[in-house]
Amino acid sequence: MNRLIIENLHAGYGAVPVLHDVSLEVKEAELVALLGTNGNGKSTLLNCIMGFVKPTKGRILLEWDGKTTALTELEPFQIVRQGLSIVPEGRRLVPNLTVEDNLKLAGSNPTVRRRLEENLSFCYSTFPVLKERRRQLAGSMSGGQQQILAIARCLMTSPKIIVIDEPSVGLAPIIVGQVIETIKTLQQNTNLTILMAEQSFFQAISVASRAYALAHGRITRHYDDASAIDHDDLRRAMLGAT
Repeated sequence: MNRLIIENLHAGYGAVPVLHDVSLEVKEAELVALLGTNGNGKSTLLNCIMGFVKPTKGRILLEWDGKTTALTELEPFQIVRQGLSIVPEGRRLVPNLTVEDNLKLAGSNPTVRRRLEENLSFCYSTFPVLKERRRQLAGSMSGGQQQILAIARCLMTSPKIIVIDEPSVGLAPIIVGQVIETIKTLQQNTNLTILMAEQSFFQAISVASRAYALAHGRITRHYDDASAIDHDDLRRAMLGAT
């Protein structure tokens, strides 16, 4: 079984602990939602997965094609070469570069450079608005268009797994719904494996297959069927109720 496994993870910043004994898994071709309000550790967890934050305890394992890789032992660039990529909170595009140059910059990774034109064509066919605006500066696009570009930039690395951090941040509610639906359509059409951290709970669970609730740095719920989540129970989980 191909999957990403997080086991008993503890992490923080200096002497400030953030994550406490976090365990979860994401199986191949799943869209799993990581639900939690601001300040409860979602970004820290995703940054641990990508190697930007080193855990103090626990393991992050990639089991893929019969091989097990301990991601906690790798640097971020090595993790990307293992097939993981991130859509960071706030998008973090290069605003004074064009749409196409942002995509080509991501696709210049040595392990996927030979597929640059193929990946660029895929991004344009998947997101036609980006092809229409390929000569436009990224910083002049709307928030929703920038979020789509950030997702496409992630795809330029030919990932097996993508982690998406708060795609709703800074967007109007109607645009949030469109972006979340775009992520779901992408996952369905490509069988990508996606872990999406999001505070817009009800929109996230409308597209996810499974979900985890994270409160005060701990997993308080695991929902095997995101479509059947009781909203009152989810609200209690967000408060850290067991």
